[in-house]
Amino acid sequence: MAETQAPERTTNRGPGRLLIAVYILFAIAATSRAGLQIATKFDRAPVAYLLSAVAALIYIVAAVGLARAGHAGRRVALACCTVELVGVVAVGVLSVADKALFPDATVWSGFGSGYGYIPLVLPMLGLYWLWRTRRDPA
Repeated sequence: MAETQAPERTTNRGPGRLLIAVYILFAIAATSRAGLQIATKFDRAPVAYLLSAVAALIYIVAAVGLARAGHAGRRVALACCTVELVGVVAVGVLSVADKALFPDATVWSGFGSGYGYIPLVLPMLGLYWLWRTRRDPA
């Protein structure tokens, strides 16, 4: 009797498409916000604005990783979601503990409160989706 393999689960199918769309939406929002802030008032809060630019870059790369769906894409998406989660928690804690560190809001300040806390939930959803679509060890 031949052994049947489970169908390969990919990150860019089903609910993964919605996740990729949200990452693209946040990439656009964060890029626009950071670009405007850096262009018009960079001297006011350079760290905050550069963090928004970093968040935008992470959203872009995560979306690409999830969309590629292969082994390399999964590794890229895993790294991005992990860095994103650590970043949003660290910036969230720092922005709540010492408001002077972030005189202007970033995508991740206040745990993403300016974006309905989606920046806090998004990497958890990304990590869950990567786990859910992993290949079953056979």
